[in-house]
Amino acid sequence: MELLDAALEAFRNGFSLPIDRGIAHAVKQLSDAGIETYESCEGGAGHAFTEPTIRFCGGKGEGYRAAGIALQLGLPVVELRRFWSVIDGEITVPHWEMTFRGQMDGGQHRPPPGVGV
Repeated sequence: MELLDAALEAFRNGFSLPIDRGIAHAVKQLSDAGIETYESCEGGAGHAFTEPTIRFCGGKGEGYRAAGIALQLGLPVVELRRFWSVIDGEITVPHWEMTFRGQMDGGQHRPPPGVGV
């Protein structure tokens, strides 16, 4: 188990800003499966999102593929969204966003701090 924890910690800290602990397990699982993630947050008070969230790139089928992978891995997926941002008055290309029921520390699911179950 310590080896798994060390591998997850190394993955989490391998970016310019470390991935939140409460979402790192899910990000690593999706990344290992070839999903190109670009933003994540464990959610809760003081975070960018109220719920654990992973954003990723891909065409119209990528969201379904990512959700299928996440569900097969037992991740607590709640929603899958396709969204378009508006930057400087222009609509950007579409992206995907997946939210989860609670934070995931190595497969252990728990609600974000300050959020009821």
